[in-house]
Amino acid sequence: MSISQIARSIKASPTLALNEKAAILREKGDPVIHLGGGEPKSKAPLDAIIAAASHLNTGEIRYAPADGIPALKKAIIRYTEENYNRSVAPENVIASGGAKQAIMVALQTILNPQEEVIFPAPYWVSYPDMVKLCGAIPVPVVAEDGTFYPRIQDIEQRISSYTKAILINSPNNPSGVMYSEEFISDVVKLCEKKDIYLIMDDIYHRLIFDGKRPINCYKYAKDLSEKSKIILINGVSKLYAMTGFRIGWAVANKKIIEAMSNIQGHQTSGPSVLLQKAAVGALNGLQSCVENLRVTLENNRNVMMAHLNAFDGVKVTKPDGTFYCFADFSAYEKKSNKLSNFLIDKVQVLTVPGAEFGMDGHLRLSFCGTIKDITSGIERIKWALDPNSPNELYIGDRKLVRDWA
Repeated sequence: MSISQIARSIKASPTLALNEKAAILREKGDPVIHLGGGEPKSKAPLDAIIAAASHLNTGEIRYAPADGIPALKKAIIRYTEENYNRSVAPENVIASGGAKQAIMVALQTILNPQEEVIFPAPYWVSYPDMVKLCGAIPVPVVAEDGTFYPRIQDIEQRISSYTKAILINSPNNPSGVMYSEEFISDVVKLCEKKDIYLIMDDIYHRLIFDGKRPINCYKYAKDLSEKSKIILINGVSKLYAMTGFRIGWAVANKKIIEAMSNIQGHQTSGPSVLLQKAAVGALNGLQSCVENLRVTLENNRNVMMAHLNAFDGVKVTKPDGTFYCFADFSAYEKKSNKLSNFLIDKVQVLTVPGAEFGMDGHLRLSFCGTIKDITSGIERIKWALDPNSPNELYIGDRKLVRDWA
């Protein structure tokens, strides 16, 4: 059977595969702990549920415009004004089936085959494959100093005549680091100077800790006209714990949004009107849920850091935001896929291999679950890896025996 060259170059999403594996293990009754998850455990806001239920009760669940219903666009416009001090028109906004689709459609809008997209490493697992789906070339950039904080020089060195866009995700998945205001300012200015697109993946922008404030990319732009090449991506999945609702959006110049709408119209049409109504409810409703989630995540971050810092041989950079730690386990095993599979097999803890994010030897550990999952998960990992651990470990009524060196 023949499949396309692009299809052959694309791998399955490792995070989605892990979610499926966790579900299968739990259905079997196995005491699995999922530290690879990328969704908060809090419930969707009541305002979102009421808005969706109210619309569902009308029975009028019809096609939506390809670029989103007017009520959601209005809510996104207000959100952009309040959080970015940026006034935009409905023609500057598109609602999509999650921030992932918004990024994908943006890439399809701006990229030609063989053009390049630069993004810092570690990076979200989907970025390289999304670029490849456009026939373009992903260009990950590892900071020269080995940290998770790139310098503008690291980015500049990778720019070529084929560079079409720079893609920035801050706070960053998987590392949790928040890039400095100086770095974001330099990237904005570099993109304007080189006349290339800047895609800002801001999906975690308000889930930040230690008193830090979100960084507004528009603050550093000289050109805020309809020629601006900034494409801002956001959505309700992370801030409002509405991952399953699949509503995201993009804000950009009118020409880009028009092209994105044309593409999306042929791909999926507009997102479900029912789920868009829920997003309107979340954006227009009480916002205390966002702060409650942020505070919970900051506390969870502190618990995970305390356990990891007591773990000899593990190096971890303190996350500034998101709900992930990206810990260096290379002292125990340099091949992160091998290590991740070992932990699943031996102690039933699911983690995401760092190789999927462009940095082998690391594991992404999520702290968006319960405190019990965090503490028990790290304890199991420590028991599996530390040669000084006791020979036996009980998980509930199940006794595990260390039969490996």
